[in-house]
Amino acid sequence: MSFRYGIDSLTVGIIQQILSGDIKGILDEEARHKISASATEVDVMAAGDKSVYGINTGFGPLCNTRISPENTVLLQRKILLSHSVGVGNPISTDLARIMMILKVHALAQGYSGVSLNVIERIVWHIQTGIVSYVPEQGSVGASGDLAPLSHLFLPLLGEGKLWYEDQWQASAKVLQKFDLAPVTLAAKDGLGLINGTQFIAAHAVQLVAKLHNCLNHADIIGAMMIEGLQGSQMPFYQGLHQLRPYKGNLHVAHRIYHLLGGSEIMEAHKDCDKVQDPYSLRCIPQVHGASRNAWLHLKESTEIEINAVTDNPIVFSRDLTVSGGNFHGQPLALPIDYACLAASEIGNISDRRTYLSLEGKYEGTPRLLLEKAGLDSGFMILQYTSAALASENKGLCMPASADSIPTSMGQEDHVSMGSIGGRKALKVVENLEKILAIELLCAAQAFDFRAPLKSSPIIEAMHAQVRKSIAHAAEDRIFGDDIEKALNIIQTQELIPYLHAENQSISSPYDELFEIY
Repeated sequence: MSFRYGIDSLTVGIIQQILSGDIKGILDEEARHKISASATEVDVMAAGDKSVYGINTGFGPLCNTRISPENTVLLQRKILLSHSVGVGNPISTDLARIMMILKVHALAQGYSGVSLNVIERIVWHIQTGIVSYVPEQGSVGASGDLAPLSHLFLPLLGEGKLWYEDQWQASAKVLQKFDLAPVTLAAKDGLGLINGTQFIAAHAVQLVAKLHNCLNHADIIGAMMIEGLQGSQMPFYQGLHQLRPYKGNLHVAHRIYHLLGGSEIMEAHKDCDKVQDPYSLRCIPQVHGASRNAWLHLKESTEIEINAVTDNPIVFSRDLTVSGGNFHGQPLALPIDYACLAASEIGNISDRRTYLSLEGKYEGTPRLLLEKAGLDSGFMILQYTSAALASENKGLCMPASADSIPTSMGQEDHVSMGSIGGRKALKVVENLEKILAIELLCAAQAFDFRAPLKSSPIIEAMHAQVRKSIAHAAEDRIFGDDIEKALNIIQTQELIPYLHAENQSISSPYDELFEIY
């Protein structure tokens, strides 16, 4: 299968398939024609008398400084060199590759005037996985992600570093091994490469995918914990949520209600004298659902952004170029901050369920989840780690987009800081994965004490899958090892197929809305 850059519509799911090699990104003849036609228009403008920003003028506050035709090529080279000011650790090779995918797709639409040979070289990097060293800090997310994009494309000039043979190597050395010469940049090439929101958007792509996985696991683990703590199924009754019909709430309520369907455990205590459950059990649809609504907003915004043209100026024809602000990161910065908060809240309620499972207030579920606690501390200290991670996430929830520091001598007087928001949000999700791993351990342990009663076939199958790699704890052991195993279950999505197993479907009317394609 193949994806046609600049022609087909890009999605988060397609990006994941390009990364995995299941789909190959290509430049077909239609895209090549659009790219070449746009580059030709730029060449005409570069040689003309009319000043056109970034083509025959300087950049930012130097926008009124005219550049001679003979210096046009040098101008494009210098912009990559001068803007490579990133600091900090390198981003992951996956993130760098996503940035390249997004940049090629934007440039291939034919509104940027970037040369075909430049774009072809970037496609080579994507297909080989030989990607650039990109420091994580330095973008304010407004005039494009200038610093990270400059580092991303330094190897086109034979500068910077590339990931090759499991290590960072000098770009010039790596290119020589493939008999590839550095690319000579034409008019607009440098500016077209570094203007754009691909750093922010790449983080948003990963955030959509990783948070989606966490949300699915939060529902699964929450349902298992309800069984372990003898919670009620009725708060998930669909009629209740139709009275307050948020899509995320309806989806979560439907899923958990059906996950619990046919449970002997649920049936055994349906006539007990307990009136209602604590919020962390009873309000799962309202809390998980609200975070799903935030995720949906992020997904929709991200899929607009990754199909957009975000450099500057935009070339419609040799007679019409528009110097606007499509590079400004605000349309993604706000949804990223919203999703960051949504992820943190899933961790908050998960930690509360973990704490609840340790109290020993539920018949048959011992305190600290061990039958003989005292000499053994049981699962007590796992919740300390969960609390620490939840607290760290709260500190990361200050919206990056609430800040703006003017740059470029006042030319860029409002910036989005979306790049910072993206980095923070991914950190929150990484912490969330660990919080959910801890809850999974506690939920599985609490569930063990419901035997010999059975839950629904789906929850029983999921619990059995957990027990394939993590044994029931009868006494203290190195629980950090168990956390790593549970984290691996979440990250490799071992439990997700059970949601869609044959004859065990719990599909809701909103499944398509809350999936990644």
